[in-house]
Amino acid sequence: MVQPDLSFEPILLTESPLSVLDSSVLWIVVALILARFMTQMWLKHLNYRYVKAHATKIPEPLRGVMDETTYTKSVAYTFARGRLAALENGYSAVILLLVLFAGVLPWAFQSFQQHVGNSEWSMAAFLFVVGAVMSLPGIPLDWYEQFRLEQRFGFNTTTQKIWWLDRLKMLLLAALLGYPLIVLVLKLVEWTGEWWWLWAWGALLAFQFLMMVLAPVLIMPLFNKFTPLPEGSLRERLMKLAERTNFRAQSIQVMDGSKRSRHSNAFFTGFGRFRKIVLFDTLVAQLTEPELEAVLAHEIGHYKRKHIPKLLAWAALVSLVSFYVLAVLARQEWFYRGFGFLPGNITPALLLFSLLAGTITFWFAPPQNWWARRFEYEADAFAAEAVNEAQSLIGALRKLHEKNLSNLTPHPAYSGFYYSHPTLFERERALHGHVAEITSP
Repeated sequence: MVQPDLSFEPILLTESPLSVLDSSVLWIVVALILARFMTQMWLKHLNYRYVKAHATKIPEPLRGVMDETTYTKSVAYTFARGRLAALENGYSAVILLLVLFAGVLPWAFQSFQQHVGNSEWSMAAFLFVVGAVMSLPGIPLDWYEQFRLEQRFGFNTTTQKIWWLDRLKMLLLAALLGYPLIVLVLKLVEWTGEWWWLWAWGALLAFQFLMMVLAPVLIMPLFNKFTPLPEGSLRERLMKLAERTNFRAQSIQVMDGSKRSRHSNAFFTGFGRFRKIVLFDTLVAQLTEPELEAVLAHEIGHYKRKHIPKLLAWAALVSLVSFYVLAVLARQEWFYRGFGFLPGNITPALLLFSLLAGTITFWFAPPQNWWARRFEYEADAFAAEAVNEAQSLIGALRKLHEKNLSNLTPHPAYSGFYYSHPTLFERERALHGHVAEITSP
């Protein structure tokens, strides 16, 4: 039997050889990771073939969205992003398998305990450091995406300085906000015993709600500049829309999204008197006033149809179940030994759960996206009623698809896994159907 040491031998830091159950854990996890990767590749292949089949001609219902030259460019953009995503998927799967099964995590944990200590502050530092290190392999691909792929298709407007400063700010915010939260969770394990998972869930919810209030005021301005929408016909139109739909907002602000990209968006953020409507400056430049009004009406529709509290409630339920499952796994000796850890400290369980969560939640994407797409249809219908017509919203959606070189012909299976919004064709069909329904005698 191999004795414990600090070498990088695969899964050899347990006190006894792996049991049949421990070995089964390894193979199950490997199978899940490979199944996710193979499914991702299969979906991308389906999408590639589907887009290629429509590459020479814009589908008849979508003619007029963009000219032939732009459509050809959008197809090339879809293919380029698909190739990069395939590389990222394979890269991530290999990194995850190596991290889980090369013995590096048990070695690092044991070494950290010996040199730093075993307190909650030390264990939280271990989790934070591992998280930071795990993000490093993805930086080259993120850099390539921004400064090569997005640059090639005319979207990138950021500089190297802004890009690196963004990452430094995110790291500092994670240290300032995330690290204390991890410490609190570990403290709750010690203070509250077997019900720690329920207390940790409550602490996480409180933290998330606090961030929803503070982020628009303190965090978002660290990355972007927000200026009030100037007085004029557009502001007057949007304020009348807010009044007409009984949507109270502190202000309408324009965000300098063009500082980083030519992509565009609109959203509202905050609660109560801190709620504000935000328009990307790129969006204001691309759309007409009636189209901007329709886009804002869509965003208000999410609020009026109570989509936000529904999504928050769903997220709270998912996190509650996640904490419970984590608590159950943290009591299983096989969960530790299967990855080379000794039982007795919950830190490895927290780490392993966070690393494996994406492999499990991937399979729940289709039902979640189906639910999210229902919300989009409802918000579209609200917008059409709020502005008394659907053509402005359809025009806005068509322009946004053109300006963003969006894929007009995604494969249904691919969009089911990856699209939280209906396709352009689906949204136009639903809007026309809704207008026909409400105008019919």
